[in-house]
Amino acid sequence: MTSQAADRSETVGASPRSKLTPEREQEFYDAVIQQLRQCGYDAVTMEGIAASTRCSKSTLYRQWRTKPEFVAAALRARRQTRFAGVDTGALVTDLLLAAQLAGEESADDTRLFQALGHAVVQDRRLGQALREAVVEPELAALRELLRRGVARGEVPEGHPALEYVPAMMLGVLRARPVLEGRHADPDYLVRFVEVAVLPSLGLTAPDGTDLRP
Repeated sequence: MTSQAADRSETVGASPRSKLTPEREQEFYDAVIQQLRQCGYDAVTMEGIAASTRCSKSTLYRQWRTKPEFVAAALRARRQTRFAGVDTGALVTDLLLAAQLAGEESADDTRLFQALGHAVVQDRRLGQALREAVVEPELAALRELLRRGVARGEVPEGHPALEYVPAMMLGVLRARPVLEGRHADPDYLVRFVEVAVLPSLGLTAPDGTDLRP
């Protein structure tokens, strides 16, 4: 069934909130995120999303009553798990690989944060959705890397720097575009981990580290 046919079927005898297929719902969410990155939050409209996904505005309004609700749902649908599979067997290489992965997506992440801008401060739901979709999964994954390192005896339990490692890594990721006008690319983030994060934990990166499995 085409997208247009699916939308027509949604409008016939539709309930106040008709059922969308997961694939069609994700198509709407992807369109929202794309427009956020390209145009900014203020420029995103239900009309624009409807046009780009070839559906009626009524289809969108039946599912999401307002733009903030729609954007919040799109953010939650893209919940990130990019660090979830990082497990090289050693904390040093886990942190270096996490830095490389974060750097590979830093441009997209920066555009998303910049696009939402003041809207996440004004709208509590948007702010919470951004934390749930982007911030909290990254924090949880980095804390798990550190927990495994402590369990293996690589860093002493209670080391004072452990608490601050996620803030160091995610902070520089968000801050470099503001401070230097450039994204925190993989080379930059890996080097940051080598010279700032690892020494704070009493660790060093071996020469010629191969990050990829």
